[in-house]
Amino acid sequence: MESSNIENDFVVLTPNKQANSITNTHDMYERLNTEYSDFKGHELISCYSFSENWSTWEIHPHGDEIVMLLSGSATFILDVDGEKQHVHLSRAGEYAIIPRNTWHTAHVVDMAKVLFITPGEGTRHKPDESM
Repeated sequence: MESSNIENDFVVLTPNKQANSITNTHDMYERLNTEYSDFKGHELISCYSFSENWSTWEIHPHGDEIVMLLSGSATFILDVDGEKQHVHLSRAGEYAIIPRNTWHTAHVVDMAKVLFITPGEGTRHKPDESM
């Protein structure tokens, strides 16, 4: 068994809780849909670094998403029944649970590195009209 780096190799957790490594490439999300039956019942454990606000909103209809700050700071903005709720993460290890079916985006001041545990099936995106 070898170690991996979550910034390069993400983890797919299957419905029967088997963990598979998948390399973060330009076509990774396409491969997830193809290789994992449109990602039904799967979770993706991933890590991304951001230096700019997200340009889109996203929603996950098949489960809650966990976002954990590894470094920097980020504010996750949730659209809950038409009201914007701000969840600020500023210390490594702080996390938020984004409820299923909640549109959300993120803003950063300088930089943020975030670990995501995402129920990817049916994820949708829309542009952030304020950008």
